[in-house]
Amino acid sequence: MAYSQPFPLAQPLQKVQQPSFGPDLAVRLICPDCRDPNPNIVEEFSSGDLVCGSCGLVLGDRVVDTRSEWRTFANDEGDDPSRVGGPSDPLMEGMEQLDTVISFRDGGSGLARELQRAASRSSASRAERNLLQAFRDISNWCDQFSLPKTISDIAKQLYKRSDEEKLLRGKPLEAVIAACIFIACRQAHVPRTFREICNLTHVSKKVLGQCYKALEQAFNLTPGASADRHSATPSAMTGPEDLLVRYCNHLDLPPNVQPICSDIIIKARELGIADGRSPVSIAGGAIYFTCHLLGKTKSARDISAVAGVSEGTIKLVYRLYYGEKEKLVKEEWIKDGKAKLDRLPIESTK
Repeated sequence: MAYSQPFPLAQPLQKVQQPSFGPDLAVRLICPDCRDPNPNIVEEFSSGDLVCGSCGLVLGDRVVDTRSEWRTFANDEGDDPSRVGGPSDPLMEGMEQLDTVISFRDGGSGLARELQRAASRSSASRAERNLLQAFRDISNWCDQFSLPKTISDIAKQLYKRSDEEKLLRGKPLEAVIAACIFIACRQAHVPRTFREICNLTHVSKKVLGQCYKALEQAFNLTPGASADRHSATPSAMTGPEDLLVRYCNHLDLPPNVQPICSDIIIKARELGIADGRSPVSIAGGAIYFTCHLLGKTKSARDISAVAGVSEGTIKLVYRLYYGEKEKLVKEEWIKDGKAKLDRLPIESTK
């Protein structure tokens, strides 16, 4: 993902472009005596001179030595280490990225704490400190949720853009971070539900929804737009088939359950079965239906604990699927011996 301008505004502000000035890259340094279009210019750091390698004419003096100040004499240590500092973070562009660490070993006098506090105040402004704190919270919450670093980076980009544009002024920091993580999960095609994000961040569903709607309208967000740029018709919302992989993994189901369950959900959507139900409810009911169909029985209580919906909701979707079981189950599954309609429990349809 490009860091130049992540998450552009849906209606960008018209800014007056200021004239920019830069060095003329067409200017070339050549020796006035040799007039060679491809000069052999040598930098002699020992004397601080810039010398033409062909005729020996000194073209400049007091050249700054940009090499490292130390030398290494051991051949097994590799090349001479260069003074490059730590890796730069594109998310912290324009900010000081070098930290000053002060030891707390002061014999209990409290001087180290005062020095640490003074260093933190002088090194960064309040806005930069708040941004760094938000980045730390995003990283911690993503680690608790076992989310990859790519999602953490997307959430940080989105938070930085919303902070620059002042889109969620007055909203709690936890709610803004929760909305950024929720959107980042959808952008990376690993969606999480509102309930899961709320349980992780302890943010109310109402406040999280307000922050999400504000960011969605400001940046004209489409789920999967950044991760799937070649898709012509990106989905407008998270589908139940997107949740199957995670739910099946938590339930320790065989690998063949997830594709069959996905086909059943897609076929049910085409027939208009269980329309209007939430994706979480459909995913839970479809897994319950598929497990009994394939003989991999899982109780509604186990699926309810993983999906976060009640057992009654799961069995309600199951009843809708059971009524159209002949249309949902492919004949090839029955011929191959994978599925049997008589395995579906009748008592659950009462």
